[in-house]
Amino acid sequence: MRESIANSHIVPFIGVYDVFSAALAGRHFDSLFVSGFGFAASNYGLPDIGFITWTDIVAYVQRLRTVLPTHNLLVDIDDGYCDPEVACHVVSVLEAAGASGVVLEDQKRPRRCGHFEGKQIMPLDEYLAKLRAVLATRRDMLVIARTDAGDLDEIRQRVQAFAAAGADAVLVDGLTNLEIVRELSRAVDRPFCFNQIAGGKSPPCTQDELQHAGVSLVIYSTPCLFAAQAAIEDAMLDLKARDGTLAGSRIGVKDCTQILTENLVRRDARP
Repeated sequence: MRESIANSHIVPFIGVYDVFSAALAGRHFDSLFVSGFGFAASNYGLPDIGFITWTDIVAYVQRLRTVLPTHNLLVDIDDGYCDPEVACHVVSVLEAAGASGVVLEDQKRPRRCGHFEGKQIMPLDEYLAKLRAVLATRRDMLVIARTDAGDLDEIRQRVQAFAAAGADAVLVDGLTNLEIVRELSRAVDRPFCFNQIAGGKSPPCTQDELQHAGVSLVIYSTPCLFAAQAAIEDAMLDLKARDGTLAGSRIGVKDCTQILTENLVRRDARP
């Protein structure tokens, strides 16, 4: 992942919600985002407000890495699952499982998606202690430090402190203005990460617009999940309208099995 960042003007990370969606997205993109929003929705059927356990996310990454041995996997680990000791353990286990990087946020419990209202922010010194501990634990894995602060002066203070602490990149979630992105990206000597989610607080931007604003990494949190929601809804309506016949289905068993067989081939042909 370090090579991808160094050799590209901007690196897109596509959010996936299970191994099958990752296999599909991995046909088109080299870098994937293990989305907390997507994982909470697909594994629990619940909103992204702190239900995820670290053991579940580690097991998920292990399954992803088994069938996608060469893709970059950036993992959303929320607040590190509370304690600094747990955060360090999760990072250590995820790195052993083959994760390429993690995003660690500065929310305190109860936490929630960065594009929801009602977020609570940890004191800066408390978050920095956790961040430094995680940085000391990882070996080569990238650590992206994320703030969910809303006040611009506080955001400036936090991203500069994150960079000074040694974070590999910084992320400010829920920004509503590209000019603020441009200002903040100039204020830190680290790659700047931007998170896009359809219908979220941040404006939809092209990669060219983001690159000119100083963004190096762009996360697309939920395109696979939202596409699946729309497709499944349409398929169910169509099934009822066609009196239960599957005639005319766009995808059949052969098409699906082809994806699964590709996963087997990649699993058995590790470099």
